[in-house]
Amino acid sequence: MHDINPVLCSNLPFDEPSGAPMKSLLIVYHSQSGASARLARSAWRAARLESAVEVHAMRAWEAGTRDLCQADGLLLVMAENSAAMSGGMKDFLDRSFYPAIEHGLVVPYALLVSAGNDGCGAVRQAQRILSGYPFPPATEPVILRGEVSEAHLGASAELGQALAVGLSMGIY
Repeated sequence: MHDINPVLCSNLPFDEPSGAPMKSLLIVYHSQSGASARLARSAWRAARLESAVEVHAMRAWEAGTRDLCQADGLLLVMAENSAAMSGGMKDFLDRSFYPAIEHGLVVPYALLVSAGNDGCGAVRQAQRILSGYPFPPATEPVILRGEVSEAHLGASAELGQALAVGLSMGIY
């Protein structure tokens, strides 16, 4: 029924010096205006500073269960639209939900939400869906309100780097 190969879930890259499996952080983003893409890029750049973690960023339309199988951590970057998560992110979660359950995936996640003035609706919706996978939250959600600013980019970078460091240290 699904085109997911169970072998994929055990195909992790290896760090040359120690022979230990490298950790992998997957950043999935949906952006129509470009704001969420800028936030995702900032998180990606900062996460890549952690050499023991491979960091992959993908548009929500292109990401799927195969990518989740290879991830040790997940950062979802989305906009809030009409008090809900963006449609592209909802589509990603809908497409990956049952296959992820079939594979028994448990991937710690973080949420980064670009919002006009609230953001809480998108967070509630995402948390409700992710609890069914079941994916545990690695951090509190980060909601960035208003136009993307240097402070927003800094908060995105901080979250991306913190997730990568936490994966590297085995915290999650």
